[in-house]
Amino acid sequence: MIKTSAILFALLMVSSFVHSQNDYSKPVVIGYVGGYNGRVTAGNIDATKLTHINYAFVDVKDNRAWLHNERTDTVNFRLLNTLKEKNPALKILISIGGWSWSKNFSDAVLTDTSRRAFAVTSVDIIRKYQLDGVDIDWEYPGMSGDGNKFRPEDKQNYTLMFQAIREELTKLQQETGRYYLLTTATGGFTAFLDHSEMGKAQEYLDYVNLMTYDYSYGQAGHHTNLYPSKDYNKENSAHKAVTTYMAAGVPAHKLVVGLAFYGKGGIVGTTDNKGFQQKYASNFRVGGYSYIKDSLSHKEGFKTYWDKKAKAPYIFNAAEKKFATYDNERSVKYKCKYVKKHKLGGVMFWEYSSDPKLYLLNAVWKYLY
Repeated sequence: MIKTSAILFALLMVSSFVHSQNDYSKPVVIGYVGGYNGRVTAGNIDATKLTHINYAFVDVKDNRAWLHNERTDTVNFRLLNTLKEKNPALKILISIGGWSWSKNFSDAVLTDTSRRAFAVTSVDIIRKYQLDGVDIDWEYPGMSGDGNKFRPEDKQNYTLMFQAIREELTKLQQETGRYYLLTTATGGFTAFLDHSEMGKAQEYLDYVNLMTYDYSYGQAGHHTNLYPSKDYNKENSAHKAVTTYMAAGVPAHKLVVGLAFYGKGGIVGTTDNKGFQQKYASNFRVGGYSYIKDSLSHKEGFKTYWDKKAKAPYIFNAAEKKFATYDNERSVKYKCKYVKKHKLGGVMFWEYSSDPKLYLLNAVWKYLY
């Protein structure tokens, strides 16, 4: 009995030590950097304006974390680690999954055995390449996402997955004396909470990165708005995501608001209401913010609008019926002020290469600190 009590006490002490190591005194700036397009140009990344880089993506195969493009990924890990010469406090995490590589999560976390294999191989990657943590981007537990397999059991297994990974990270911490991060990217909408146990899952997590973007589908509307334009109960927004996640049991200091460094849009069927809330008749590829700011918004026929209530911009070309929604410096300013006011964890963004001129990252740095 004494021996069992001693073991339990030791485990509790380890748990307390683990959760006391992350520094929440300053808001984070987490940038997702895509390695799926090939070799990362580290020289184009301003490491001094980031606290974390989440490397996207690591795949899931045969219940294991798997480097889909191992030759490129391993080079990219080395290149990203060189950024610590400019910012020694920078943390580099692997992000596992994403929209296209979430199809095998449900199988990988289905049993104790499969979860352990997934957790061990996830941590083995950061051990081997001297990285700083694991980010999970499962889109989505209990929902199909990009036509993925899903099960009702995903709800509980999502939590158990984080528990298993945290246990492996603690083992690595005991080996090295370093603390390792565990984070997740989550849907910025209520249905995600219906299919997960975020109040329980957050106990194992350092940050919950809210994907507060991609809100508009099928019709012209804001895709990354801070507030709803009209009806809070019906419209998604960053504010709604924050409040519902907090109500679900996620502490404010762990919640990270997502910024979109890219735009979305389409060609509408009518010019009514400046295209806003009109159904899309066909696609219109918008591009990243540097292109939107320097080129698209200056093209003949395009006019920029600001939704005062939603704190979000959009542009519309009435002649061509082209509508585009995005984040700009003004909307980023409001989001950063919101983070500071509500003492949230910080901001994150998708994806670094979408704004090579750093317009939005510079705005983050200006208004968040």
